[in-house]
Amino acid sequence: MASLENKIAIVTGGASGIGLATAKAFTEKGAKVVISDYNEESGKAVEKELKEKGADVCFIRADASDEQSVADLIAETVNRYGRVDIMVNNAGIGVMATTHELSFEDYQKVISVNQNGVFFGSKYAIREMLKTGGGCIVNTSSILGYVGEPGAFAYNASKGAVNLMTKSLALEYASKGIRVNAVNPGYVETGMVNKEALGDFYDGLVARHPIGRLGRADEIAHAIVFLSENQFVTGIALLVDGGYTAQ
Repeated sequence: MASLENKIAIVTGGASGIGLATAKAFTEKGAKVVISDYNEESGKAVEKELKEKGADVCFIRADASDEQSVADLIAETVNRYGRVDIMVNNAGIGVMATTHELSFEDYQKVISVNQNGVFFGSKYAIREMLKTGGGCIVNTSSILGYVGEPGAFAYNASKGAVNLMTKSLALEYASKGIRVNAVNPGYVETGMVNKEALGDFYDGLVARHPIGRLGRADEIAHAIVFLSENQFVTGIALLVDGGYTAQ
């Protein structure tokens, strides 16, 4: 396992949920972390919280769906820290709607963040990694990149694409010292996915996970850390789903 001490990591969607848990996990390993998010207020609050705990972090606002915004994120990171060692393309959104009623606008929003965001983040991070002899990219995909879900057409499409984009990039850049992997979480307990918010639907989600509960953000974060540390792993889409897709 490679040490993450003093590695420079960028985490998009880093102000909440899996992204926040990942940023914290990286700092615990001694990495310097750029927390990027569309929500500036939350991002700055997280930056303040982690700095007060002694972490070497900074917040840079970026829109994962906008190519220039992502290019600027990478450029500012390099300007501050000199390089990019780890890129976690985690920012994502979802829209639930029956497909025949799904607007093209909503479909495009999901694709632009979940799929295009991985392209932009990888494109500009790889440019910097090629200059320094390598690096690591981890893309946050989903169990819904493996299995279908009624009403999640756009999300299924975007996450299925992320899994194959991951494999394509891994093959293209393995000889350059750049590893690319994806993590595929099951449903994760968050501020919006909990018993209080979802009621009976929550119980149905739990029942679909053989392990008997939803995942925790820190469990996904630890998988991302593993993919960042292990130098012999590339091109995989690691399922962390409580047995959801084993059925």
